[in-house]
Amino acid sequence: MECVAQMEDWAALAKDQLEIMVATPNAHEPFDKAVFTGSLYIRCEDADAVWNQLKTKASVVYPLEDFEYGMREFAIRDNNGYVLQFGTPLEDE
Repeated sequence: MECVAQMEDWAALAKDQLEIMVATPNAHEPFDKAVFTGSLYIRCEDADAVWNQLKTKASVVYPLEDFEYGMREFAIRDNNGYVLQFGTPLEDE
């Protein structure tokens, strides 16, 4: 992803047709350091292509596989240790 805009406590990241905005909490929330639990799930058109781009560039949580709930997906850790899952719906057979 590429940082396409930023201010002091805010940034927009983009790749192809995807844009994600991230920010620190506003004055209503205490903020000592970045924290996050869980994962970010990103639906994509071709999980295989994304897997081939990322599998050697990131720490793999689980490799590309098909799941019974109808998704073909994988997960990696980003540079902050957060889990990013990428998935594509399986075609109906």
